[in-house]
Amino acid sequence: MNKTNHFPLLVFDWDGTLVDSIERIVTSLQFASKQAVDIDLGEKQARDVIGLGLIEAVSKLHPELDTVQHADRLKKIADAYRQHYLYENTVPAPLFDGVHELLSELRNDGYTLAISTGKSRTGLDRSINEHQVADFFATTRCAGESRSKPHPEMLHEILQELNFTASQTLMIGDSEHDLKMANNANMQSIAVTHGVHDAATLKRHKPITCLADITDLYSYLSHNHATA
Repeated sequence: MNKTNHFPLLVFDWDGTLVDSIERIVTSLQFASKQAVDIDLGEKQARDVIGLGLIEAVSKLHPELDTVQHADRLKKIADAYRQHYLYENTVPAPLFDGVHELLSELRNDGYTLAISTGKSRTGLDRSINEHQVADFFATTRCAGESRSKPHPEMLHEILQELNFTASQTLMIGDSEHDLKMANNANMQSIAVTHGVHDAATLKRHKPITCLADITDLYSYLSHNHATA
């Protein structure tokens, strides 16, 4: 018997939601700030900006650098981050356990899947290809192609391309930037707590639930948002 999915479109964040990459991002942000401007970043500082576009993240981390007067220094930090994250950082960034099976189950149940991420196109394509999950996603949006989270432009573009409405869509993410973006798009969201922000922080943005593990998503949707 076919099931009807109340939210037929699922839009996933990437880092911290499907991929266990937070430590790698944090250490690359710390490396870039130290190398480019000799500033030591704390781990919490670095974690809090994950999900934003890179320039937005660097600007938030370094408010002392005016975006107009110090654009060259901000670019230097961003360039150092890209180089380190993509080519030099040896911290692994695997899929969370069970993600490949989760995506397969969701696709087989008729869901359309998409990605909305603060990653660059180069970084996302590299990670998707590494993990061999490209075929699961109908479309993807990255930082630099649309306005950074929490602006809803990425979600609006995904809805337009795939011909869904906000009421048919769930945003799934691990950071408050993801949930703010969903709220700004008048879209429901689900939070996962094994990434950037903890449950207390995420619940402030009114997700319909907080999951301790992304692999709980299929069971949650099957029991709460699908009918025979």
